[in-house]
Amino acid sequence: MSMNFRLLRRVFFGQALPTKRMKHQLLPKYLALPVFASDALSSTAYATEEVLLALSLAGAMALPYGVPIAVAVCALIAIVALSYSQTIMAYPTGGGSYIVACENLGLYPGLIAAAAILTDYVLTVAVSIASGVAAITSAVPVLINHKVALCLLFIGFVSLANLRGSKESGKLFACPAYLFILCLLVMIGAGFFQYVVHHGHLQPLTHETLSASQPLTIFLILRAFASGCSAMTGTEAISDGVPAFQEPQSRNARTTLFWMAAILAVLFFGISFLAHAFQAIPKPDETIVSQLARGIFGRGWFYYVIQAATAMILILAANTSYADFPRLSSILARHGYAPRQLANLGDRLVFSNGILLLGVFSAVLVIAFHGNTHSLIPLYAVGVFMAFTLSQAGMVRRWWLHRGSHWKLSATINAIGAITTGVVLVVIAVMKFTHGAWIVCVLIPLIVWHFIAVNRHYRICKEQLYIGTETPRRYLRHHVIVLVPGIHRGVLRALAYARTISEDPEGVYVEIDPAQTSQVVAEWRQFGMDTPLRVLKSPWRSMTEPVLGYVDMLLNEEKVDLVTVVIAEFVTTKLWHRMLHNASGLLLKLVLLFKPNVVVTNIRYVLHN
Repeated sequence: MSMNFRLLRRVFFGQALPTKRMKHQLLPKYLALPVFASDALSSTAYATEEVLLALSLAGAMALPYGVPIAVAVCALIAIVALSYSQTIMAYPTGGGSYIVACENLGLYPGLIAAAAILTDYVLTVAVSIASGVAAITSAVPVLINHKVALCLLFIGFVSLANLRGSKESGKLFACPAYLFILCLLVMIGAGFFQYVVHHGHLQPLTHETLSASQPLTIFLILRAFASGCSAMTGTEAISDGVPAFQEPQSRNARTTLFWMAAILAVLFFGISFLAHAFQAIPKPDETIVSQLARGIFGRGWFYYVIQAATAMILILAANTSYADFPRLSSILARHGYAPRQLANLGDRLVFSNGILLLGVFSAVLVIAFHGNTHSLIPLYAVGVFMAFTLSQAGMVRRWWLHRGSHWKLSATINAIGAITTGVVLVVIAVMKFTHGAWIVCVLIPLIVWHFIAVNRHYRICKEQLYIGTETPRRYLRHHVIVLVPGIHRGVLRALAYARTISEDPEGVYVEIDPAQTSQVVAEWRQFGMDTPLRVLKSPWRSMTEPVLGYVDMLLNEEKVDLVTVVIAEFVTTKLWHRMLHNASGLLLKLVLLFKPNVVVTNIRYVLHN
């Protein structure tokens, strides 16, 4: 069975890699772009739609405001990219917002940044997968009732791909990412060509009319801008994952960041402009990208290529979170603010526990919101802009403290970034608060509280385990008891083991049926190797209470330091055979498991049947 399990594990996850292969798992720029930028790039598939969805509340007359909003978001992309390029050069070991805020603003701002960005990573997986499934159901409407199942299937696929290693997942996801970029650039180019040829008078994609449900106000425009800022998610990922790049790491990461920002701005503005030019309106059963592709190319083969590429990049955009969530979790674990298991490298030199945890959290979120992108989007971007603001504010303080050459210019760049993202954070939090952002505002403090509770536990453990000036004891008063359910080979083997760790072990028999006691005592005299047997009466026919009482008596009245309870078990090789026997030994183990100064030892006797 173990051989089959190892073979199955190798097929799914690949051959285990030695630690010395770590440097061979580092990513060149052409693989790092799809790994770390797929989230940001894929957001262009739904960010324009979210802007138009908010504006459509004021009717068709409000939709043209989508273009100036896109310009504002593109300007924000440039500011944030420039600011994070400073962070990459200053912190080549990665860690992003958490490390920057922690070192320069203090522990609590650092933990808030970590909680915010981890929350955003989980939302990234849920939103990108749900959006990818929406692209699929736009092309194949018959699948619309299976959205949640498809989302869970794709979460499992991306999790499995990342468990195989970062370089393998990069190779797997590179082609869909570059195909998506190429398809959208061709679509935008073709759309602009038609716009120029027809002198701006294009055939509308739909003749439906939008009725206004509320007036066009500055608050509605700010709400649309807040929705458009979902295009910004994932831009911090490269600064978090600098150690994953090939040498020179900082330079390669910075170059990749600028490429990502340029492509993101071109795609987002291009789609927003074409949506205005073709008078596209949000529809529940078809995405804006699908409408544009249909209007520009018709429902020919290239339309389906675009939809397939969009679906793939949206699904694989979750890979950005899978690259950074486990890495940030491992840093928090090493600092004592997250479970230590998250710091462990798996067989494929990735943080496997973090990958699995992210997959579980994302699946729960998808199920809770029924795989609906529009329900998840309001939760989005609050965390990432909070992390943006704390990170850039931390960088300003760092430049002020350390100074150096051109520090004033660097501090100015980061200050502009901090002020801009701080204003956007307030806008997003206020505009989206009643639409679901309050959940994130409540969740982040709870996560910070969890970090502090975990750290407190580890500190208490360290204090209690610290030796200090205490003189170690040479000997412990140790008493060994062998639980005797009856006289058989398994019990005799357990007794033989007990005599190897103690000169005077003791047999203990719990009397459930008084009629059997005399037979057990007689057989023990014959096979017990002169070991004394104590009979514990149990009028209520309980196995556990008499044993617990006797162990307590040894520890308290006899002043024994340590009691070893040896439990004899016979094990059958067939599962259905095990169902024919009681599990009193297992129950005793569970009861004694957390009892102080008690050691439980199992001696198994295997029955070959």
